[in-house]
Amino acid sequence: MAKKLRVGVIFGGRSGEHEVSIRSARAVIESIDRRKYDVLPIAISKEGKWLPPADAAKLLPPSAHSFLPADYAAQGRGDVAILGDPSHQGLISLAPTRRPLASAQLDVVFPLLHGPFGEDGTVQGLLEMANIPYIGCGVLASACGMDKVAMKLLFRQAGLPLGEHIWFLRSQWQSNPASVIRRVVRDIGFPCFVKPANLGSSVGVSKATDKTGLIESVDLAARYDRKIIVEAALEAREIECAVIGNDEPQASLPGEYVVYDEAARFLDYTEKYADTGHVKFVVPAPLSKSMISRIQRMAIQVFKSVDGAGLARVDFFLTRDGQKLLVNELNTMPGLTEVSGYPKMWEASGMSFPRVLDRLIELAFERHQDKSLNETSL
Repeated sequence: MAKKLRVGVIFGGRSGEHEVSIRSARAVIESIDRRKYDVLPIAISKEGKWLPPADAAKLLPPSAHSFLPADYAAQGRGDVAILGDPSHQGLISLAPTRRPLASAQLDVVFPLLHGPFGEDGTVQGLLEMANIPYIGCGVLASACGMDKVAMKLLFRQAGLPLGEHIWFLRSQWQSNPASVIRRVVRDIGFPCFVKPANLGSSVGVSKATDKTGLIESVDLAARYDRKIIVEAALEAREIECAVIGNDEPQASLPGEYVVYDEAARFLDYTEKYADTGHVKFVVPAPLSKSMISRIQRMAIQVFKSVDGAGLARVDFFLTRDGQKLLVNELNTMPGLTEVSGYPKMWEASGMSFPRVLDRLIELAFERHQDKSLNETSL
């Protein structure tokens, strides 16, 4: 029997999406093929402390514990870290003096972190330094995929259609809010959506319909990021498409968030992750074959525009008249919870979630092998 691969799943993290990351980790741990893989849970607290497997498991619901290997609690005791040093090859236990004590070999890492300090290229950079294969986009794509402003600049350079938007810094808002308000009114108008540039899962996002609401919305977004983006509200359908692959990516059947109750003001954090009954994710989205093909082609173009790898979810707006298809954003580590669109879209496309996880691990090794071909000396 082939030796099982040891998969380190990093979750939690220092962002407003900490709880979503825990839910994604649970779904992965409970769905991964245990005949092929042993999972080592590695959590990062809201304060940024790396937790050893025994403590990391405490953040997961009890139902997930039975899916972990029998010796998980013995791996990485005390303070732990992944060091940017290939000689250590994985998770390191640290003595009180911060000296390395022992290491737990990791064959591949799943940085299942959403938002800043994880999805934005920071942890990906650490894994690159440690020379550990990992699932998902690299440093560049992760950083650009996190920053909505940089992301849209790349999309525009690639000739992709975008909605109207502007951005500004928190410091500009604090020093001259009147100037920012005038700019929003002039260039965007009402209603509009105000977002932190570097966050996901609709955390810190709100809809403004007048100047008073705009002030409240910007103040909310500024709690989460130094860069704020304001986008024109559109009368449009919200379509998503999942992408998997490296140099030759594939796109799933698209899905759509359908609002069944007007009590859902917009697709915010609560509507995405709580069972309100106001919104349902429908896959495949009720679209013509030609529109589905167009969305899939554009999703792959979006993925390639940031040099994506592994997985991503691309979000679109389709105007109600069906005339305009606009790219909203790219999510380089989409939610993988039981209610998330990414696994649902692949399920509808004929790929089960365990098979998706298999494929993501294969892609991680493929990309790591490709990068190992680079010469590092003259």
